[in-house]
Amino acid sequence: MIWVNPRHNAEFILPNYQKPMPAIKNYTTQISTEKTLGEIQKALATHKATAVLTEYDDGGVVTHVSFKLRMEHGEMSFRLPANIDGVLGCLLQNPTVPKRLRCREQAARVAWRIVKDWIEAQLAIVDAEMCEMAEVFLPYAQLTNDGRTLYEKFQDAPQALLLEG
Repeated sequence: MIWVNPRHNAEFILPNYQKPMPAIKNYTTQISTEKTLGEIQKALATHKATAVLTEYDDGGVVTHVSFKLRMEHGEMSFRLPANIDGVLGCLLQNPTVPKRLRCREQAARVAWRIVKDWIEAQLAIVDAEMCEMAEVFLPYAQLTNDGRTLYEKFQDAPQALLLEG
């Protein structure tokens, strides 16, 4: 296959195969989901979470972490998911991931490790006074009694949340 870069008027020969995508972050972790959830709980508690709750599916796998923060105008709830099936799909599709790591149990470990890293990054932004807790977690705010998050509401009715302007 030949690709022409019009900017430089140059031709490049590309191979007919595609290089495999790099494996996702933390794909080799052996840290248990329970240990990771403890680290998440501790990080949230040190940043003034007043409650932390873990939700399980029918198979006993943790699917969400919910927490409450005391805000200036009252308490606010947040619900963070770990898309274990999405992570499993990534592990299964990547030929560089060893077969022993291509299972749902590993996907759960990886998913929660990624969530923990994301939470720590958000908390670092808060610690640096770049923004407030509600600001970084806003898409995951539970604003209604049905338990759906702001992002889930947006998915269902994007026009309802968009401002005219």
